[in-house]
Amino acid sequence: MKPGILVISHGSREAAWVKLVDDAVIAAAASPCLSDIPIVSSFLEIIEGRLIQDGIDELERQGVTDMYVVPFFISSGSTHVDEIGQAFGLPWLTDLEGDLGTFRVSANVRYGLPIDDDPEIAELLAANIAELSTEPEKEALLLIGHGSKEKMFHERWQEGLLKLGERLRALGGYKRAEYAMLLPDQAAAKLAEMQAANPGEAVIVVPLFLSRGYFTNHVIPTRLTGLEYRYNGKAMLPNQAIERWLERQMLEGLQRLNEK
Repeated sequence: MKPGILVISHGSREAAWVKLVDDAVIAAAASPCLSDIPIVSSFLEIIEGRLIQDGIDELERQGVTDMYVVPFFISSGSTHVDEIGQAFGLPWLTDLEGDLGTFRVSANVRYGLPIDDDPEIAELLAANIAELSTEPEKEALLLIGHGSKEKMFHERWQEGLLKLGERLRALGGYKRAEYAMLLPDQAAAKLAEMQAANPGEAVIVVPLFLSRGYFTNHVIPTRLTGLEYRYNGKAMLPNQAIERWLERQMLEGLQRLNEK
């Protein structure tokens, strides 16, 4: 058996976004425990020459017979996580069919899990927003994630956001934590509802995205136009906590491959 690891993230037209992801994967792969393991970072779309099939082909070119796939995504509610699994021949979560087709792969494949409510990532987010807080016992959090309209995926997003919100509330001593999704468009209505229910309460908006870009810089501020809130737009990358999360996924994946 020769194990290898394929990291899959979404991809972006912004070169800085791609570099942040690549840098995190490179840092995780630098672990001495991973020194002899082929590791390839690939993308769901946009990055020609580095798409998922390219990554599979590269690992198999290096002789990999057993491949662990790390879905570098925020939530198990992402339809992308399921469509990637479908393309590897794994059972569908619902009857929603992805458009990736079926990958050409000879290696045995094991599929990991995305970030969801990972405790160390919650600490990362808590540090991101700490600068916005003055009296946490009088402040509320509003977590905003991409979300999904699709049944079951929507519920998975809800579950992860609830758990992550509670982690953040407890870590910072905040009064409460709420959540909203961009899909469906819930953010403005949720923020307005929070302010109507608790006049004068400061709300800190927490973006749940891997890297700063279109959603953190444009979509969230635009959706919340005219409303009062605190926001610094900080995303998860760059941060050593993400690098450690990736390293943990890789090491646990190798253990799973050895247990098969």
